[in-house]
Amino acid sequence: MTAKTRTLWTFAITSLALFMVTLDNLVVTTALPVIRKDLHATLQGLEWTVNAYTLTFAVLLLTGAALGDRFGRRLLFTIGIGLFTAASAGAALAPSIGALDAARAIQGIGGAIVTPLTLTLLSAAVPAERRGLALGAWGGIGGLAVAIGPLVGGAVVSGLSWQWIFWLNVPLGLVLMPLAWRNLTESRGPSRRLDLPGLGLASAGLFGIVWGLVRGNPVGWGSTEVVTSLVAGAVVVALFVLWELRTATPMLPMRFFRNRTFALTNVSSLFMFFGMFGSIFLLAQFFQTVQGYSPLQAGLRILPWTAMPIFVAPIAGALSDRIGGHRLMGAGLALQAIGLGWIAAISSPTMPYSAIVAPFFISGIGMALFFAPVANVVLSSVRPEEEGQASGANNAIRELGGVFGVAVLASVFSHYGGYTSGAAFVDGLTPAVWIGAALVGFGSLAALAIPSRRREPSPELALDTP
Repeated sequence: MTAKTRTLWTFAITSLALFMVTLDNLVVTTALPVIRKDLHATLQGLEWTVNAYTLTFAVLLLTGAALGDRFGRRLLFTIGIGLFTAASAGAALAPSIGALDAARAIQGIGGAIVTPLTLTLLSAAVPAERRGLALGAWGGIGGLAVAIGPLVGGAVVSGLSWQWIFWLNVPLGLVLMPLAWRNLTESRGPSRRLDLPGLGLASAGLFGIVWGLVRGNPVGWGSTEVVTSLVAGAVVVALFVLWELRTATPMLPMRFFRNRTFALTNVSSLFMFFGMFGSIFLLAQFFQTVQGYSPLQAGLRILPWTAMPIFVAPIAGALSDRIGGHRLMGAGLALQAIGLGWIAAISSPTMPYSAIVAPFFISGIGMALFFAPVANVVLSSVRPEEEGQASGANNAIRELGGVFGVAVLASVFSHYGGYTSGAAFVDGLTPAVWIGAALVGFGSLAALAIPSRRREPSPELALDTP
């Protein structure tokens, strides 16, 4: 097999795997009203249908990258696809909301192994002069998968049933496993021990915080359960940071954050996913619960937002090396914030669809401008052998943004509104989306503050402060 052919195979396999895994972030959103009725789920159960996946996905991303570096990236990539495929079948067969949420958590584990390895496998296979274009396409594919999740979910639910959202992963996973084993080149990163204490502290701390956010409205924000959960989670996260500062083999080296490019890119990613995930979680339900559309009709109405990465992301990826990825990211986040703020300002139970098309277009363009360059900007701040950790950290942080976005905006929604009527739904939707827009705006400022000069990491310390 020639080098060019192997590169093409690597791009195709990693792109399909990334698309499959990333699609499941939001593919359930347009199915949530159907799942709520079919499985008699509460709002908290629906939150965990999204967050069980994104939380395990986020927490274990760095461990997935470390396992690949130690035992072989091709081997772990194939195992991760197998685990994700099996969990997808389990989700399709789930008889209750609890079983569905458990299967989604296992899906997240498989996704956490696959996602960072798609980037390191692709980066190693592509010539340096084409790296910006290849990683831009990689980012565009990931962004597209997130963006069209509601449309795919709506189409499948309307045409078949919500279970088929998960059944569709099974044949694709069964095809990808042998293709990956046959056509990918095995590689490893720097040999190091796994940071199991760090993994335990991060998992426990983040779970405690998310549990408190999800349970706040049902049991009361001043209740012992919620206060204990939030405080204990914050304390354990602080212990995680202290442990990472002192251990010789950290899962997330704190020195990464001394680099302004790395730190600010991750801040902007956190806020982008916070606003986007939380808003889509609610808007996908708005079209069905308030305006009476089917899941497919709801997905189609979000299409002006979700289709933009198809057209804009490849162009943005090609331009990122010329005009600076941070500028594209900043502009994209600003457009996303404007679009979300516009939606919040005009939302009403009887809002005509024509009123929301323009802000959807603006948000979609912004999403594409952000997704295309972000991977290249992150990887430019570290040494080649640290790309796995850097990729895992960026993906983990933006997934955590999604977790907190769904948890916080759903809490705001349930505090001010609910499902009792269209007016009650909009009463909760409006302040929630305003908060999402504001935080995405802060993300734009962070992206524009990223240093514009390009530099190569020094041999002694690739992550010194510019």
